[in-house]
Amino acid sequence: MPATLIVKTSSMGDVIQYLPAVTDLARHRPELAIDWLVEAPFAPLARLHPAVRRVIPVRLRTWRKTLLTRRTRDAIGELLKGLREADYARTLDAQGLFKSALLARAGRAPISGYGRGSAREAIATLFYDQRFDVSWDLHAVTRNRALTAAAFGYDLDGDPDYGVRAPAAAPDSWQISAPYAVLFTATARDEKLWPESHWIALGRALSARGLRCALPAGNDAERTRANRIATAVPGADIVPAMGLAELSRVIADARLAVGVDTGLSHLAAALRVPVVALYVATEPGANGVAGDATAINLGGTGQCPTPDEVLAALTPWLPA
Repeated sequence: MPATLIVKTSSMGDVIQYLPAVTDLARHRPELAIDWLVEAPFAPLARLHPAVRRVIPVRLRTWRKTLLTRRTRDAIGELLKGLREADYARTLDAQGLFKSALLARAGRAPISGYGRGSAREAIATLFYDQRFDVSWDLHAVTRNRALTAAAFGYDLDGDPDYGVRAPAAAPDSWQISAPYAVLFTATARDEKLWPESHWIALGRALSARGLRCALPAGNDAERTRANRIATAVPGADIVPAMGLAELSRVIADARLAVGVDTGLSHLAAALRVPVVALYVATEPGANGVAGDATAINLGGTGQCPTPDEVLAALTPWLPA
């Protein structure tokens, strides 16, 4: 079976927003095996798509800090050797960066990518054999789908289908029988945070409507903040630390989700969980949650949605 390599390394949201393009490619070019080169922390997300044959993890963020160590040099050498030896029919650099173009060039297959005016870094286009201009005015999901359709020669059609499948069962560390809402209260930049008082008001309102609130948290700072919110919300739970694949099952089993500008909000949309994404320092525009009518964006730069506005958006999915 001929194979193709997709280079889409990061970030979490970018990786999730590429999943519908994988669905398209598998449907229109079923004769192709699809491999995906992705940053190791996000590899579990690529593995959620059944059309991905092989996930190739890289650790560019770590390697930059340890470039002179023997272990890093050996890991890079092994990766490049594997890419050179792989018999890919085509490589698609869907990232459009200098670093992703270098990774694409490590293999022997012809490379497709964005045109000079469409790539994030124009220098990346010097490494491509085929270049395609895709408008920046399109949503990121549509841009990914359009680029992939152009590179593999089929017409873009239909609504986006993320195609992911969460693990069949929730991890043993998370067992809850009551209906619940999952709240993504943490994000990488403080200016994107929704006020704790708003989370508490929303959590209490959801609790009064019969939903328990589940709050995932990553590092210690996120867990400390989530604990402050959960302590003030009746019946709220902190989701135990777990991998992205396991967390996807926790999200998939939720009645609904609310989150700030973070990759987990996109994951909820991908899993077809009704989600309201909150923006206070950025515009949702071309990068907001996308899917069907169950993916809703509120707010924008300098705007802060109120708990009442969030509840109003959630009304179709609240218990009677």
